[in-house]
Formats: sequence, C-alpha cells, structure tokens
Amino acid sequence: MPRKAIRERMLTIPDVKKVLELIGEDKLDQFQRRSLDYASKFAKVDEEKAELIIDTLKDKFGLDGEEAIQIVNCMPASVEELRVFLGGGRKIIETSKLQEILSFLDEYRK
Repeated sequence: MPRKAIRERMLTIPDVKKVLELIGEDKLDQFQRRSLDYASKFAKVDEEKAELIIDTLKDKFGLDGEEAIQIVNCMPASVEELRVFLGGGRKIIETSKLQEILSFLDEYRK
C-alpha cells in the first residue's frame, strides 16, 4: 500500500544527506544510495550552517524560503549567478544588496 504524504517541505542538499545517513547506507535502496552519493559530493556546507544561512537570508535579506534554499544548494559566487535564484529577473534587487549577500555567503564557503 503506497504511503500518503503528511506534509511537504523543501530540503537543502545537506538536509537530504543527513536524512539518508540517519537511515543507514545498508538500508537504502539503489535510488537512495545514488541520492546520498550526490548529496555527499555536492553539499556546499554542512546542515547546521545551511540552516543558519537560510535563516539569515530570510530575516536579514528578506528572501523567501525557496530562494534561500536554492541559494544554499548552489552557493552562487557572482552577482549574475545570484540573480538567477531571485525571481528569475522579475524582482529588481540593488546590486549592492546582492554583493552584501555574496559577502555573507563567502563566510560559509568550504
């Protein structure tokens, strides 16, 4: 019998990595093992830092949760890359604010 979702929430790549590690690699199916491998290779920060970055992006910079999660997943390094995650150009955000966000992200890069 298929399971029914109780709630849905977006996860960062570090969140996915932690959840799959908690399950245990020996209990994962093939898809989940591939997802763990991907998450291990592409997580830009650990889970605690990801949560802190998301909270700051939302509280200090006024971004919505989805934007903040995508920024944590990719950790853009330039204003042009950052603009991609912020409304696809539909939002007008001052370059100085984008540079401030990048400076903040630079503090957490691996």
